[in-house]
Amino acid sequence: MTGLRRSAGLLLFRRKSQLEVLLVHPGGPFWAKRDVGVWSIPKGEYPESEHPLTAARREVQEETGFTPDGDFLPLGEVKQAGGKRVTAWAVECDFDAAAIRSNTFQLEWPPKSGKFREFPEIDRAAWFSLAEAQKKIMPTQAAFLARLAELLGLPFGAATP
Repeated sequence: MTGLRRSAGLLLFRRKSQLEVLLVHPGGPFWAKRDVGVWSIPKGEYPESEHPLTAARREVQEETGFTPDGDFLPLGEVKQAGGKRVTAWAVECDFDAAAIRSNTFQLEWPPKSGKFREFPEIDRAAWFSLAEAQKKIMPTQAAFLARLAELLGLPFGAATP
C-alpha cells in the first residue's frame, strides 16, 4: 500500500415511514462516552490490490456480521480530517441493527498497564433518519448523506455539502 490511506464503505439505507440510514459507533474505551459526530458508515482500509467495492462489502460483513447485496450506488469520495480518503456506495437493505457481530481488536488498557483487552471494532449500530444521522455522523462523512438524498431525489436541508 502506498502512503495514501484509503478506506471503503457502504451507506446502508432502508425505507420505513421515512428514509433511514445505518451508522455504526466505534468500539473501545476512547469512544465509549462520545456520541455526536463520531458515528460512521461501516468502512475500513484496503490494499491497492483490492477493488474498493469488494473492500466495502467485506468491511460491512466484518463490522456487522451482515452481508449486503443489491444495487450499489456510487457516492464518491471524501477526505477525512486526518487525510484518509473514504470511498462509499449506498445500497438499500434492511437488517436488525441490534444483532450486529463485530470483529475485535486488542488494546493495552488502561494505558501503560501491560494488560491487553479485546474490544469490538464496532460497539453498536443503529438506523437513523437523515436529519438524525447528520447530527451523529463524522462531519466529513455527512457528504455521503447529502449525496444519497440527491440520488433519491429527497430534500436534505441547508447542510448539503
